[in-house]
Amino acid sequence: MDYNKEYIRWLSSPKVDEATKNELRQYDDETKELYFHGFLSFGTAGLRGIMAAGTNAMNEYTVAHATQGLSDLINDEKRADDGVVIAYDSRHNSRRFAEVSASVLCANGIKTYLFESLRPTPVLSFAVRHLKCAAGINITASHNPKEYNGYKAYWDDGAQLSPALADRVSAFMSRVDVLDGVKRADLSAALNSSLLVYVGSDVDKPYLEAVESQLIDREAVARASGLRVVYSPLNGAGYRMVPEILGRIGIGNLHIVPEQAEPDGDFPTTPFPNPEFIQVFGPGIKLADEIGSDLIIATDPDADRMGIAVRGGDGGFTVLTGNQQGALLTEYIISALKRTGKYPAHPYIIKSFVSTELAAKIARANGCECYDVFTGFKYIGEKMNELENDDTDTHFLLGFEESCGYLRGTYARDKDAVVASMLICEAAAYYAGEGKTLYDAMRDIYEKYGYFRESTESVYMKGLDGIKKMADLMAALRKSPPERLAGIKVKAYIDYSVPEKYDLKKGTKEKLPGGTTNSLYYILGDDVVVIRPSGTEPKIKFYCMASEDTAEKAAKKLERFRKIPDKLIREYGDK
Repeated sequence: MDYNKEYIRWLSSPKVDEATKNELRQYDDETKELYFHGFLSFGTAGLRGIMAAGTNAMNEYTVAHATQGLSDLINDEKRADDGVVIAYDSRHNSRRFAEVSASVLCANGIKTYLFESLRPTPVLSFAVRHLKCAAGINITASHNPKEYNGYKAYWDDGAQLSPALADRVSAFMSRVDVLDGVKRADLSAALNSSLLVYVGSDVDKPYLEAVESQLIDREAVARASGLRVVYSPLNGAGYRMVPEILGRIGIGNLHIVPEQAEPDGDFPTTPFPNPEFIQVFGPGIKLADEIGSDLIIATDPDADRMGIAVRGGDGGFTVLTGNQQGALLTEYIISALKRTGKYPAHPYIIKSFVSTELAAKIARANGCECYDVFTGFKYIGEKMNELENDDTDTHFLLGFEESCGYLRGTYARDKDAVVASMLICEAAAYYAGEGKTLYDAMRDIYEKYGYFRESTESVYMKGLDGIKKMADLMAALRKSPPERLAGIKVKAYIDYSVPEKYDLKKGTKEKLPGGTTNSLYYILGDDVVVIRPSGTEPKIKFYCMASEDTAEKAAKKLERFRKIPDKLIREYGDK
């Protein structure tokens, strides 16, 4: 794409509004190239980027362009009457982008349901299924900084688009000009014709009922009437749903962090509204110390991820990792179902293959199957669909990713911080009745199953040739597989791009069923190292999972594992 030519076309087009043109007039040559050198890539996660004018940024024109592509897919499938439901979060322009999406859908003759105010991502996933829509759109950039926004597209099962469907949307987009080929309708006229319908409490009520039905031990919550919980929506979409569900189950002593309570796209207390980071818990810790709470819950701006900080043995707060929360929920759900006589036949959990093996060990020790899937909650949803539709009598207990995403229940096909918050409060209430905190419960899990430690290291490949460097490194690792990592012999590895499993001891390889992804999975006895390049950025993620029989040994081993990325890049980077 000739970036300067496209820039001039936008500046002179009658389709572009004057405010956008004024923004364009401020661009220097470097900024022109940045935002006009190409298009934001539409993938299985939709679009995500900085909000700015241009083809390579999030704005109403690129949002409309994506929606035209989705509209063409829906009409190609002859599903216009099934409709599309749209939700959005608290970010700047989220409502505007939602309305633009609605106008494009209506112009293409597609029934459109638009939430009248912001909603958590899982409500959108639920709504697609509840309203029996063909698709869904959610305007959010999850936990990215305030400058970002995004566009997530869902299909009729409530999960984000599969790679095949995302490719079809991209193909339709490529046939339509971003400015001149997109249809738009007047929303007032669409509303009058009933092509556009606003939704709200009519979806909220059954959603909250579905979430509440996942509560296991209501009596445990009732017994812990003195439990004090601090909650922060991080100025996002969880501000209403999380307090409501906690009130429904009897958490009466809930304290909301005032600085982070109301929706605010500036996220004034933190530049990164990500509940994985201790920094976002600062105001919550202050409030927890004031009221004597041992538990702080935070949800990200679109309320699909939940993080918690718990009071430790030294009296201070520590943030549990997404892996620790996943293991804690696995242990609690299984134990609660057993003690209440509700443990089903053929139970299973699903986790991403880069998430802790501790959860798998807990599950299998309790006669529960654990399935590993590729990174991305859509793959958890895909596995749920597969097991739900087969002839076996299986029961889904939990799905989770190490990045703080959890789901219990089959009412949705995306991670849900609302149900996760409810379950973590139930667990806290139960353990409080036992004279324990969640920190104590986590220590008990380690004592019972062994000490597991995990880390995720991201290595950016700098420079204009960053993507090539990344590809070259992966090619070199495949050509000459490392025999040892952190001094430990590699017993086997899986190349998921094929996919095949290579047993280095036996010298054999085995073809594996399932799809492919650009990842290498190294098995070092009970330890695991996964190398996975980003699909959208010039960076490679190294997931290190270590286990030992003591906390000290596990911590030391993980420190050795943390050196793996630098060592591999030095040895393989120039091959």
